[in-house]
Amino acid sequence: MKENIKNENKNMQRNRIFIGTVLILLIIMGCIVKYAYDKERSNQNYKENTYNQAFSELVYYVQNIENLLAKATISSSNKNGIETLTEIYRDSDLAVAYLSQVPLSTRELTKTAKFLNQLSEYSYSLSKKAINHQELSQEDLDNIEMLHDYSIDLKNSLSQMEDDISNRVISWKDITKTSVNGDYIQEVDNISLSTLVDIDKNFSEYSGLIYDGAFSEHIEKRNKKGLNGDDISKEEAEKKVRQVFEKSKIKKINFLEEVKDADIPVYKFSVDMYDTDVKASISITKKGGKVLLMSYPKDIEKTNIEKEDADRIGKEFLAKIGFDNMKETYYQLDANTITVNYAYSQNNVVIYPDLIKVKMSLYDGEILGIESKGYLNCHNKRDNIKAKVSKEDAKKKLNKKLNIQSEGLAIIPTEWKTEVLCYEFKGKVNETEFLVYINAETGEEEEILVIIETEGGILTM
Repeated sequence: MKENIKNENKNMQRNRIFIGTVLILLIIMGCIVKYAYDKERSNQNYKENTYNQAFSELVYYVQNIENLLAKATISSSNKNGIETLTEIYRDSDLAVAYLSQVPLSTRELTKTAKFLNQLSEYSYSLSKKAINHQELSQEDLDNIEMLHDYSIDLKNSLSQMEDDISNRVISWKDITKTSVNGDYIQEVDNISLSTLVDIDKNFSEYSGLIYDGAFSEHIEKRNKKGLNGDDISKEEAEKKVRQVFEKSKIKKINFLEEVKDADIPVYKFSVDMYDTDVKASISITKKGGKVLLMSYPKDIEKTNIEKEDADRIGKEFLAKIGFDNMKETYYQLDANTITVNYAYSQNNVVIYPDLIKVKMSLYDGEILGIESKGYLNCHNKRDNIKAKVSKEDAKKKLNKKLNIQSEGLAIIPTEWKTEVLCYEFKGKVNETEFLVYINAETGEEEEILVIIETEGGILTM
């Protein structure tokens, strides 16, 4: 009898141990599942916030473009026309940059991107006409009106989508899932996903503009000459992110996604900082590990450093992250920040196609933005850079009234996306500054640009 009681006690003890062990394992598994769920939700929130910010900027610039095109359709002032067309050119470029930061594949918005790119180039070409006191043709005016009509459709579609995202009718997770797993024309129940498809359908009849502009189909397909080296891993890309920001300011780096279906495949990250709630977003190229885009949109309250200091800081920063031999060219000021265009320099020849834009704080020189697409598209070592025409012979082609201030060799892009070596002469006629480019092979005039100095910076037309 005692033996039986002993055995029963042992069995009960084993059962208690077994049940306790199972409960502990269930609790541990529950914690692991909860941790994984919380981490996934946290990552998704980071992605949503980053995409929301980029998409909001895209909508803002598209709305600006529509308003500016409306002004351009009725403007009769040459001065206002120049300012309006220049703003369209600038805002279209910015819209394209923010479009590339949201998870919409090239399948979905191919025509939209083409429209914005051509709008940028076309408005630039018209502004050159206006600044040279040439009347816009009836075809130009008809084109502006047509572009305005398309911009209204795009603005309305994007605004509707922004409202639905804001009201949580749809999330970026839904959009990303549709982009990756579904066909572009798949049937979807959600009205916003239908809107996503309709955005590009708005341009189904848009065949592009017929003009000698710089943007053409082959540009998107050509080899990226500035992307060298092997493919890097996500972990290696994160190390590149750490090179960009001050280590003491980085609170946390969040991996968002690997974008494969893009003109330049990238790893996307967001970065939390200790000193501000503003997040930075950054894209590192999978091939070669270069910074393609970075945006850190914090407010700068006052100016404390000079432009020359910012030029030097920008060059030193670019060298640190792998872009050597860069020379500052033109700049734009905005809300206590400066955006400087840096061009590659080889043996004292300025190579304008290899362009990188760097935005900096004028308070302390902190880097707030980078865009290196021009450089990554075009950069390579140019062999046999040699002028066939002497500088003195090139000068003979200049207008006698031009008071030369500086001179040198430069490689400039053509409207057909080729390159040409030129003598670059900067000078003045009366109070107007010009850049005159004389082809260093043929001795013929290649290009003339007017330098416009405004409160916001220096622009060329």
